[in-house]
Amino acid sequence: MKSKKSSSVGTLYLKTYNLTLVFGWSYILVKFLQNDFSFTVDESLWQNLKWPLIIFQHAALLEIIHAMMGLVKSNAMLTLFQVSSRIIIVDGVLLAIPYSEASTTGIWMAVLAWSITEIIRYLYYFMNLNNYVPHVLSWLRYTLFIVLYPIGVSGELLCAYAATQYARSHPDALSYTLPNSWNFAFSYLYLLISVMITYIPVFPQLYLHMFAQRRKILGRDSLKKAQ
Repeated sequence: MKSKKSSSVGTLYLKTYNLTLVFGWSYILVKFLQNDFSFTVDESLWQNLKWPLIIFQHAALLEIIHAMMGLVKSNAMLTLFQVSSRIIIVDGVLLAIPYSEASTTGIWMAVLAWSITEIIRYLYYFMNLNNYVPHVLSWLRYTLFIVLYPIGVSGELLCAYAATQYARSHPDALSYTLPNSWNFAFSYLYLLISVMITYIPVFPQLYLHMFAQRRKILGRDSLKKAQ
């Protein structure tokens, strides 16, 4: 059984973590909204967004540890996929290939969906730790995902697809071919294809999980608990 002291320290840590991420993703959204909304993201804006995206996407890796340690009730495997898929897009696509080869529409969609989703999500977690969540925040958390999840995933897949085109036209880029002294081969193209394929079984599971949570928080299940 956890002591009150350790519990309070954990709660303070989670509050600090979530509030930091709220401010971080708010900063990203503000910088993004400086775009001219022509469905392209110019390179100067990407340079402004790059490091905040790297920092706050990688900060989400801590959520996997939180779930594994029992600090939060999230499913560790679902959290692992959700977090790692985005980090693969940031590290393995946006930072790995030249900007001119990236899908600007995909970046536009992904960054917009990520930032709005994460601001609401982390603010919801923060308020929940304070034992007060306004109904409007709960509604936003468990309603906007219906649109934002498909937009974000579509943006991620467009980015990954653009990277596959780059990999096809540059077969030696980021790949390690045989023969070599290590007797080891790595294909950047096949990695991208494998990542895209994993979206087929996992995204529906994540999406349906959110609908189940929505029913629990906003729908019939919540009404049953109130009665």
